[in-house]
Order: sequence, then structure tokens, then C-alpha cells
Amino acid sequence: MNIALVTYQDKGVYHAINVQNEDDKLIDFLKSKGLNITKEIWNDEQVNWESYDLAILKSPWDYFNLIEDFYTWLVKIESKKVKLLNPIDIVKWNADKHYLHDIEKAGLKVTPSIFLTKGDKVNLKEYFATFQAEKIIVKPAVSGGSKNTFKVTAANVDENNEKLCHLIKIEDFIVQPFLTEIEENGEWSFIFFRGKFSHALLKKAAEGDFRVQATFGGTVHPQQPNPTLLNTAQEYINKFAENCLYARVDGAIVNHEFMLMELELIEPFLFLDVEEKALENYYEALKALI
Repeated sequence: MNIALVTYQDKGVYHAINVQNEDDKLIDFLKSKGLNITKEIWNDEQVNWESYDLAILKSPWDYFNLIEDFYTWLVKIESKKVKLLNPIDIVKWNADKHYLHDIEKAGLKVTPSIFLTKGDKVNLKEYFATFQAEKIIVKPAVSGGSKNTFKVTAANVDENNEKLCHLIKIEDFIVQPFLTEIEENGEWSFIFFRGKFSHALLKKAAEGDFRVQATFGGTVHPQQPNPTLLNTAQEYINKFAENCLYARVDGAIVNHEFMLMELELIEPFLFLDVEEKALENYYEALKALI
């Protein structure tokens, strides 16, 4: 079986000195298990996708900047009968944060969210009262890596409203209350392989920042979640990550309850160095899905 590990054209945008090249570490491990696996860039026109039986999405980290091209690529993969992990229908669903509505309708707790449609007139001041919050977060409905993400307060609301008035001419946005619990305690991430829990961690932002990504100086702290918290994270996986090789549940503890921020099913960093058995867990899940 020929397998493609799907990545992107790295231009250094997401590089951070404290993040190892997880792709290379993973591909070396899978080769050591006897798998015939090659790294490929998703939008490289020179790739002969017909030569592959399976494609694994690993780090197509620019997909949200090229979303229409990415959707077209998914159609191409499907037409060439290449099995994709994660499954194509789930990837399409997960690419747009409107999926949070589906999760909420299923009775699972998500961060309160209001979606703004491309072309809408916006007044960010009204959302402080709507969410009963002193700070709000604004980001594109299709996004990643904190692209065009604003932390809005009374002090900068006019400036950010002006920015958003320009950006919303191009795409939909989402408005949410800022969860102060992230600044205080960090953001949880739970990593699952084929629906089975592998490892968990807390991501904490650098002093004076709110973004937990390593690119912005965030740090990672391995955790052993208690059974109640782990069972809650598992519920999101059971309902929305069926037949997924990998999944990451991101959220925060708010009023003693877990609140989902993102269900990452396309290209999450998997923190494979956090858990000694993480690579083996990944391999066992992949082997079962091949």
C-alpha cells in the first residue's frame, strides 16, 4: 500500500523554535514499522495522487487561506478513489466553524458563538452586552493559526470594528466571549486516535498574550485528566469523529464544566512528544483503519 502524508508548502509562517518537526518524526516512525509512506504537499500539481491508495492529512496548515482550492483538492482525491484520513465528508464539515452549531444542537457544551455573514454591517460594541462579557474574540469562520483573530475590549473596539468592516466583505466571521479561564488556567487539548484517548495537555499563552500557539510563545504542559473530564471529551469524539484516525478536542474549564472551543479534525498539531506511547498509539489506530 502506498501512503501519502499530506502537508503544505512551508514558508515559515507557523515555525517556532520550540516545536519539533512532528511530520518528520511521524513519517520516520511509520517507515520503521514497514509502511510505504511519502510526504506530499496537498496543492502540488506535480503529485500523482493516483499512485496512492491512502492519503493522511497531517499538516496542510495553509488550507484556510486557500479554502476553495482545498475543497477542489478534496473532490480530486475522491474522484481518484484515494481513501482520505480523516474522511472527506468530516473534513468538509470541520473546515467551517459553523459546525459548532451542530455540536451544540447535539446537546454538548460549546463556547457561545454568533456568526456574521459576509457583507453584514457590524457593531462589535453590542456583543459585550450579548455575552455579558468585558472582552470578546472575533475570528473568521474558516481559519486557523489565529489568522485575523482579535481580542476586543472597550478600549480597542472602534479600531477592531473598523478592521472587521473591511474583512467581512471577504468572508464570514464568528464572535465569541473571551474565556478569561484560558488566561488564568490555560486551554486543554485531548488527543484521540481512532476514537481512543492517547494523551492530554494544557496550552498556556505567553505573558501578555492570549494566543496559546507555540508560534506566539505559548507553552505546553502534559496532564492526566480526571475520569469525568476525560469522559466529557470522549463524548465529542463519539458523536462527531467516527472513523477518524486522529482528533483533538480543545476547550477550557468554565464554571467547573468543560466548554469546547474547537474540535480539530483536519490538521491539528498532535503533540506526539508529550506522551511516550503517542507514536505507537497513532500507528495502531492507522493499522486498524487500513
